[in-house]
Amino acid sequence: MRSGDEVIREDRQESRRKVFHVEGITCLDCAQKFEKSVAGLPGVKAAMLNTMAGKLTVEGSCDLEAIRKLGREEDYKITPITEAPPETETLLQVDGISCLDCAGKFEKAVNELPGVASANLNTMTGRLTVSGSVDLAAIRRLGSEENYTIKSVTQGTKSKPQVKEIDWDKRRAILSGIALIGGYAAEKLGGPIFAFLPLYLIAILLGGWSNFKKASRALPRLNFNMSVLMSTAVIGAVAIGQYEEGAVVAFLYAISEMLEEWTMDKARRSIRQLMDIAPKMAIVRRSDGEASIPVEEILVGDVMIVSPGEKIAMDGIILKGESSINQAAITGESIPVEKGPGADVYAGSLNAQGSLEVRVTKLVQDTTIAKIIHMVEEAQGKRAPTQAFVDKFAAIYTPIVMALAVGIVFIPPLFMGVAWAPWIYRGLALLVVACPCALVVSTPVAIVSAISNAAKHGVLIKGGIHLEEAGSLSAIAFDKTGTLTKGEPAVTDVVPLAGQSDYELLQMASNLEARSEHPLAAAIVKFAVAHGHKIDPVTDFTAIAGRGAKGTISGEAVFIGNPRLFADLGITLSARVAQEVDRLQGEGKTVMVIGNESRYYGLIAMADEVRASSATAIEDLKRAGVRHTIMLTGDNGATAKAMAAQVGVHEYRAELLPQDKVTAMQELIGKYGKVAMIGDGINDAPALALSTVGIAMGGTGTDAAMETADIVLMSDDLVKLPFTIKLSRKSLAIIRQNISFSLVIKLLAVVAVLPGWLTLWLAILADMGASIVVTLNSLRLLRVKDRE
Repeated sequence: MRSGDEVIREDRQESRRKVFHVEGITCLDCAQKFEKSVAGLPGVKAAMLNTMAGKLTVEGSCDLEAIRKLGREEDYKITPITEAPPETETLLQVDGISCLDCAGKFEKAVNELPGVASANLNTMTGRLTVSGSVDLAAIRRLGSEENYTIKSVTQGTKSKPQVKEIDWDKRRAILSGIALIGGYAAEKLGGPIFAFLPLYLIAILLGGWSNFKKASRALPRLNFNMSVLMSTAVIGAVAIGQYEEGAVVAFLYAISEMLEEWTMDKARRSIRQLMDIAPKMAIVRRSDGEASIPVEEILVGDVMIVSPGEKIAMDGIILKGESSINQAAITGESIPVEKGPGADVYAGSLNAQGSLEVRVTKLVQDTTIAKIIHMVEEAQGKRAPTQAFVDKFAAIYTPIVMALAVGIVFIPPLFMGVAWAPWIYRGLALLVVACPCALVVSTPVAIVSAISNAAKHGVLIKGGIHLEEAGSLSAIAFDKTGTLTKGEPAVTDVVPLAGQSDYELLQMASNLEARSEHPLAAAIVKFAVAHGHKIDPVTDFTAIAGRGAKGTISGEAVFIGNPRLFADLGITLSARVAQEVDRLQGEGKTVMVIGNESRYYGLIAMADEVRASSATAIEDLKRAGVRHTIMLTGDNGATAKAMAAQVGVHEYRAELLPQDKVTAMQELIGKYGKVAMIGDGINDAPALALSTVGIAMGGTGTDAAMETADIVLMSDDLVKLPFTIKLSRKSLAIIRQNISFSLVIKLLAVVAVLPGWLTLWLAILADMGASIVVTLNSLRLLRVKDRE
């Protein structure tokens, strides 16, 4: 029998997770087949490929070489991503890269150096990341063999522009086009077959080179990806003497691949822009002076020097200086926030004015922007319900169309006695449209674009499923305290009753409450200071738990507290005082009475201050199509009624305990269907979890809010909520447009096959053209604004 420790060790072994970077993804259908193939490898429990971020996550034991072998079938470059601690990671700049194959061999050689755990070379930026112990001299020796210049990433120096490797695919596509034009001209001018046929064959070979390579690797495994289908169509065209058609298809496919890669790269660029928000270097003061160092080397407790106009590199607390901080990159707020000593600042925000000294509170991988980037990457990898449906449909659609193509090739010639060549041609044309590229790409690019756009506006959407659900909401429930309101009391009314002025009554109240720690007392003192009062605390202060306080002013005992305090003391409120108290409480305010056994000096009323954006947000939600808004609060009915009227919600539920909010949410879901709950992410966790979509007021990225909710408003700004609903609904509309367009194009192509209207070149335009149109349509979501 196994011990508990053995079971734990086995569970840990089974739950091993490795992450790989996959470069070269252009066809999402092919990528999904690759993902499925990896999941089928021995020892692999699960595999998930984030096609936008190019990250492959594999759970269980995995053979890197086997994964790379599968990747080679699609021309993917696969490298491990090592999540090593920052102190074991070294960043180097490699200049002079021009050959991708040579760079790959250099990277492999660095990986084999003693002490190196892993090495990852980004050939586009020239950034080499080495984990483990590093012998810089040895790496430079390897680099000298390829004529590379290698240096450490140092103090704020910008890397020289990288020498890009030759784009052979682009050159082959251009040469293929030239050969095609030459062959077509020679044929139409009446030239002999030996004049134009070699040119057509050259066009086919150059245009289809990459395609043929992928097909040769995929076909032995019966992986009928787009390359196999396209290669079959081109070779078939040549076999039946349609040389011009074969050359046109090869050329158009090469061009289409380049356009697809360009459009897909535009989608991926949205997350790269997030990664570039925070600086990579910062000036840090240590015992040996000030120096500009990489953010990976900055430690918690270090002091950063941030000059006016510079971006803040790390999360921290201001020690010295005051400035306007533009936090738009983190929270989406367009207006800078005034901050001074003791205030929190965030990596990626801009110091607009004064010089600051900031004590670092988080390592680079733990900063708010790092968490946002990580969650956005994870969100992009989660399949939305529509995408899951499309994937299942595509898995059925492809073999059906392929079977139909085979039937078109064989059935008419065998059973109807017609010629083979025309029906072989029609079958080949149908093969070209058999790959559901446009259909497969219709959802993920839209999801990526929407999630990335939301993140730039300070809204963190943690998956495509939540994006889609937000777009179909019929009702939204709001917690009151901390959501519709600021969550802290503020003085609203000062009502003298004994002939004093407002100033004198406020002075008396603030002197009485100066030594109290109660939030209501703090609100009174804060209000008095803001209005120019100098606080002179009473010397014999006595707190009366749950009721108020007592002190001596001018030799006279004076009480301040709620009406119950005076009832407990046996002091009856006069009719005038009771009437004023009822009026103020009817407006949803908390009332403090100031007086003694012989007279009442006056009343001070307070209320939880409503956010300036609450009423505007509610009105915008109504315009966005949210039919029902509900406020859930623990306050009494009178306060809830007054607050509901002030912010404009349709209905309210009052005097609710946390468990009552769960019951209320169950009732609302039963009544309205899909209902979101928006709260602070902590106290409202049960109701947030039960709701269709849980939305948290983020408190500028508090850990609790970012973990508990499906959507986080990073700036605590309710105006971002209507933007989120609008973005979600536009995403659903665009996804529906994409799917409908893709299916209609495929259907028209299939219908056009039988009468012979579908030519090979028209088929490839229909297939690849649809993919490009769908991708560009999805990219429109990057331009949706929060206020239009």
